Amino acid sequence: MFRTKADTLLAAADEELLGKQLKEGKYRLNVSENFYKDVLVEDGALKDLLSLCSVANLVGERCVTEAIELGLISKENIIYIQGVPHAQFTTMD
Repeated sequence: MFRTKADTLLAAADEELLGKQLKEGKYRLNVSENFYKDVLVEDGALKDLLSLCSVANLVGERCVTEAIELGLISKENIIYIQGVPHAQFTTMD
């Protein structure tokens, strides 16, 4: 997680995607360990982190599915790069 005065950003990726570069059409996504790998969490623990953040950048089936199940993103707002789901959201007070 990254914190500023106004926001808390969560960057989360499925572990097997760390270090990969995804490219398809106009999309390029570097799943950098420096950005996405702060803490490894077990399945289910992501829910708690998602509830704490105001901005999220999510990569991978498990991460994106968790956000869908929590109602934070909708399926229409997911892009797929090389078949890998990617979504972002922000909350506003």
